[in-house]
Amino acid sequence: MRQNLIMRPVMLALGGAMLWAAPAMAQEQAPQAEADAVDPNAIIVTARRREESLQDTPVAITAVNAAMLENKAAVNIGDLTGGVPNLLITNQNSGAAAANLAIRGLTYADVEKSQEPTVGVVVDGVFIGTSTGQFFDFFDIEQIEVLRGPQGTLFGRNTIGGVINIRRTRPTGEFGGKVEVSYGKFNTLATRAVVNVPLSDDGSVGAKFFHFHNETDGWYRQSQTGDRRGFANNENFGGSVLIAPQGSDFDALFTLEKQIQKFDPVVSNLTNSSELFCGFIPAIECNRNNTTDLYTVFGQPNVSNYSAPAATLEMNYDLGGVKLTSVTGWRKSRENQTQDFDGSSTDLYYVRRLQRYEQWSQEVRAAGKFSDSFDYVVGLYYFSSKYQLTQYSRVFGFAPTVDPLIFDTNPQVVNGKTKSIAVFGDFNWAFADQWRLSFGGRFTRDKKALDNSFGGTEIGRGSDTFKKFTPKIGVDFRPNDDVMFYGSWSQGYRSGGFSPRAGTAASAGVAYQPEVVDSFEVGGKFDLFDRKVQFNVAAFYSSYKDLHQNNTLNCPSCATGNETITSNVGSAKIKGLEFDFTARPTSQLTITGSLGLLDSKFKGFIVGGISPVTGAVVPYDFSGNDLIYNPNMTASLGADYSVPTSFGEVIANLSYRYIGRYDQQISIGGLSGNLSTGPITVTGNDPRVRTDKQGLVDASLTTKFDIGGTEARLTVFGRNLANDRGPTHGFTVGGLWSFGTAREPRTYGATLGVKF
Repeated sequence: MRQNLIMRPVMLALGGAMLWAAPAMAQEQAPQAEADAVDPNAIIVTARRREESLQDTPVAITAVNAAMLENKAAVNIGDLTGGVPNLLITNQNSGAAAANLAIRGLTYADVEKSQEPTVGVVVDGVFIGTSTGQFFDFFDIEQIEVLRGPQGTLFGRNTIGGVINIRRTRPTGEFGGKVEVSYGKFNTLATRAVVNVPLSDDGSVGAKFFHFHNETDGWYRQSQTGDRRGFANNENFGGSVLIAPQGSDFDALFTLEKQIQKFDPVVSNLTNSSELFCGFIPAIECNRNNTTDLYTVFGQPNVSNYSAPAATLEMNYDLGGVKLTSVTGWRKSRENQTQDFDGSSTDLYYVRRLQRYEQWSQEVRAAGKFSDSFDYVVGLYYFSSKYQLTQYSRVFGFAPTVDPLIFDTNPQVVNGKTKSIAVFGDFNWAFADQWRLSFGGRFTRDKKALDNSFGGTEIGRGSDTFKKFTPKIGVDFRPNDDVMFYGSWSQGYRSGGFSPRAGTAASAGVAYQPEVVDSFEVGGKFDLFDRKVQFNVAAFYSSYKDLHQNNTLNCPSCATGNETITSNVGSAKIKGLEFDFTARPTSQLTITGSLGLLDSKFKGFIVGGISPVTGAVVPYDFSGNDLIYNPNMTASLGADYSVPTSFGEVIANLSYRYIGRYDQQISIGGLSGNLSTGPITVTGNDPRVRTDKQGLVDASLTTKFDIGGTEARLTVFGRNLANDRGPTHGFTVGGLWSFGTAREPRTYGATLGVKF
C-alpha cells in the first residue's frame, strides 16, 4: 500500500517533468516549402503514434470513423466482427463487459484478471489490462483503428495479436452536443447524451459531459416459466476537461468516468450423456444442440454487479521539433457475481465470485525528427495492477436457496500483482528516394506474484520476473503517390505468470513462461482511379512459440475433482491473406469490403492427462486440434448510399458479414492410441464448443432533417436479419458438464437523435 501511495504521485510528476523540461530536447524543424495537398477521402490514423494517412502507413490497419459507425447503427465493439479481416470479438458473460478478442488467430479467452489478453484494447492512450471492460460502447467515438499483428513496440504490453485503438471525442470548447434515444426488440432501451460547454471566453478551456444508459430483457427464455433471461442494465457516465491555451503549444485533457453494470450471466446447458452431471438432471436438459437449443435455459437466477471508475490524464507539449506526450491512466473495478455454471434446474455447481482489480499506467514519449528524412518516437512505460478473487462454490449442494457465502466454508482466495516497466523506440529513415526503413523495439520487464488459498489455508505461492526485447523492422517502397509496397518482421511477447485456478501447491507455485510470436508480413496499398478506390492486401506468416493454454488435470483434493492450470504447450504456425477495399464511384455511394483467410495448426502440443482406463497421468497429444477462434475465412461487403432531399438527407446502409466456423476451447472430441499408458491422440475439439458458419445481414435507413435549426436524424435498423442463431462461447469441464452462450438473434429497432 505504501509503495502505491508513493508511486502514484511519482508517475504524475514524471509526466509533468518530461513535458516542462522539454526545451532542452527541442530541435529546429525546417519549414515546409509547400503545403501538401489534402485528400478529402484521406483517413488520418495514429497507428504509429504519429498522425499519418491510412494509405501511407506501412501497417495492416483498418480504420472506422464516427460517420461509418453512425450509418451502420453500430452499438458496441462486437459489431466490428467480420467487418475487419481476421478479427473476432465476442462477449464473454462470465465477466462484466468482457470480450474474447482474436486477431489473425491469436487469442486467449479467459476472464481471470491475473492473465492479460493477447489483443490490446487501448482507450484514449490507456491499455486495458483485463478482458473485463473491453466490450466497449460506440457512442461518442471519434475513430477506431484495428492494427493486425504484434504491436508491442508502441502500444502498451502483451499485444502479440494486435491492438484495437479507440479514440473518443475531445471537448470542443464550444456549446453543443448530441442526444439520442433508441428502442428495439427484447425491450431494449438506450439513451445517450454528450454535451460540450466552454469554460473560458476564448474557448481555450472546455468541458464535455456524457451519460450512456442501456437496458434489455435479454434474448433467452426460461423453460420453466417462459420469462425472458439475460437481462442487462449498463450505465456509463463522466466528463472531460480540455485545457488548450490559445497561442500555446501545450494542452491537457483530463477524463473522469464510471461504468456501472448489472446483468444476468445466464448460460445454456450443453451437458451430454458422457458427462457426470447428465445423471443428475432431467432428461430434457441433457444432450441438447449448440445452435437453436441455446436460447432456452433451465438454470437458477444469477446477478452480476460491476462498478468501475477510471481516470485518464493526457498532456502534450509541442516544441516544434519535438512533441512530448504524457498519458496517465487509472482504472479500478469491483464485481459481485453469482452464476449457475451447470445451467441445469438441479443445483450442482453454483458460485459467487467477489473480485477487486486496480491498475495504474504511465507512458511518456517524445516524437520528432532528427532530419527531414529521419523521424522517431521514443518513450518509457510503467504498468502496475493488483487483483483479488474470492470464490464461494456450492458443489452438489442440492440447496438452491442457500447462498454460496454460507454454504462454502472453504472459499478459494487468489491474490495477484503485476509490475511492468518498458522502454521503447520506433524510427523511420527515408534512406533513398521512394524507400523508407522502419525499425524499433521494446524492452519489457514484468514481475508477477500470485498466491492461492482455500478456507484461509494457503496452498501455493509464486513470484517470478520475465524479461524480453522485442524488435521490429520493415521497409516500404513508393513507386508513385498512389502505390506503396511494404514488408516487415516483428516479434510479439506475452508475459508468463501463474495459474489462478490451481488447486494444488505444485500447480499454484510454478510459473508458466512467456509466449513469443514472430510475424512476417508483406503487403501493398493502392489508391486507384483518381483515388476513388482504395485497395489493400497483406500476406502474413506467424510462428507462435510456447503458447499458453488451459489444461484440466485430476485433483482429488479439489471441490470439482479437477483443477485448471495454464502451461506452455508447444508451438503453432499461422498463415493468412487479407484484403480490404473502399470504393466511392459517386459522391453518394460508398462500397466497402474485406476478406481474411487463415490456415493454422499446432505442433508439439503434448500435455499430461488422465487415462480413461487406468486413471494415471499419461501424455495427451492435442496437435491435431484446431486453434481456438481461428475461422478459415471472414468476409464482409457493405454499401452506404445517400440521397439529398428537400428537408435534408436519406442514407441507406446494407452489409453482409461472413464468419467461418471456429472452436472456442481446446477440448477432447475423441481419443485414439494407447488409452492405458499413452501417448493418447486427441482427434479434435469437442463439437459442442464449435461455432457454426455465420452469415450476418445488417441494414439501416437514416433520415436527416432540421428541427428549428437543429440537426435531427431518425434511424430504423435491423441486425442479423437472417436470424442466424448459434453460440458465441462454449466450455466443457473435465468430464463433469458443459455450457455455452448464444449470439444475438434477429433484432430491430429505431433511434431518434439530435445534434446541436
